[in-house]
Amino acid sequence: MLRRIPDRNIWLVYGAIFLLGLAYGIAISLTAVFLDMRGFTKRDIGLLASCFALGIVLLSLPMGALIRRFSAKATLVSSLAGYAAAVGVFPYLPGFASIAAVRFLDGACSVGIWVSCETILLARSDKDNKAFITSLYAVAMALGYVIGPLCAKGIVALASMPAAFVVSCVIAALSALLVLARLDRDPRDAPAHGEAGAPDGGEPQATSASILWRIKTACFATFAYGYFQASVVLFLPLYLMASKGVTLEQTILIPAYFAVGMLVFTNVFGRIGDRRGHLFLMRVLGAIGTLMILGFVYLDRYEAMCAAVLVAGATLASISPLSLALQGVVTAPRDYSRANSLYNVFYAAGMLLGPPVSSALYEASGGVAMLYHLAVLWAGFVVFALVFAGDDPAARRSERSRVEAAA
Repeated sequence: MLRRIPDRNIWLVYGAIFLLGLAYGIAISLTAVFLDMRGFTKRDIGLLASCFALGIVLLSLPMGALIRRFSAKATLVSSLAGYAAAVGVFPYLPGFASIAAVRFLDGACSVGIWVSCETILLARSDKDNKAFITSLYAVAMALGYVIGPLCAKGIVALASMPAAFVVSCVIAALSALLVLARLDRDPRDAPAHGEAGAPDGGEPQATSASILWRIKTACFATFAYGYFQASVVLFLPLYLMASKGVTLEQTILIPAYFAVGMLVFTNVFGRIGDRRGHLFLMRVLGAIGTLMILGFVYLDRYEAMCAAVLVAGATLASISPLSLALQGVVTAPRDYSRANSLYNVFYAAGMLLGPPVSSALYEASGGVAMLYHLAVLWAGFVVFALVFAGDDPAARRSERSRVEAAA
């Protein structure tokens, strides 16, 4: 693996994002419980979550300009430090307004971290390894998410809930120091590792509209995943307990199966995507994931539902790094920061729209209707990706090969 990824800067980004995932995991596992203990209503907690998503939405586009102005490294260090400050002061804030402001800052800094890391990874990876590298990025963050809640449980038992947020702050600050001290300066607009496809110096810069059209399938994929992820975290446990007789203790284990599926298969699918085509594999995984969502309507055994969750994690969660890799292949290196900004706008929009639409459907028509609409969303992505299959350079190469063979 070291031979395949010789650039130590990529490994530094993995280390930084693992530490961030660990800090996220500690804080996220306790945020809702802490706010509830402070006397905030469920509506207040939902509004505060919306403030976080709003910070992502509003700061996604400006992040591309900030990275071009100050560099990806400077933006990453500043965003990590900002997140550390936000999570550190969170448990000591007096009321709703101040907490809402800090949650907004949390979202703004988070999107700065994501866009910066993605820009660095795409710029330093060659075109044949992009999904492999982005899948390891997803795995590094997911490991932090898995370990973080376990650490939070121990910290609360030994100290207190505010102390857990302070530990999260310290971990995020260490991540910022690691990047500041060890990450090299950004490479120039020239492609990393001899990558082909960079524009000539005299070629006019691509417009945001042209970049968006080029990455439209990746944007649809990340919108669908953000929408799905934000919705099922809130409402799948409620559906399983109300309609399938699953106990609270069993429900708590459901996210673990999703995470295991993601951790085991994401890198495998990344390797396949680099060889066979990212968009082709995204269509296949989207179709399988759609069937797994429908499975919750018809499956009644807990073991079968756990298997469906594991497969959903392996397929739908793997689409995210594949879509990022596809974006890196179809976009010129100097446009990575703007493309990543647009990409994260769609992810945040999915996170913002998913919970209110899903909750309205759940209340009006029940959990089955909510699951059906998530399945329709992913089926729509599969159809969209089929219509625009030519967006993937691998599909165009395959078509040329068939024509040449026929000739």
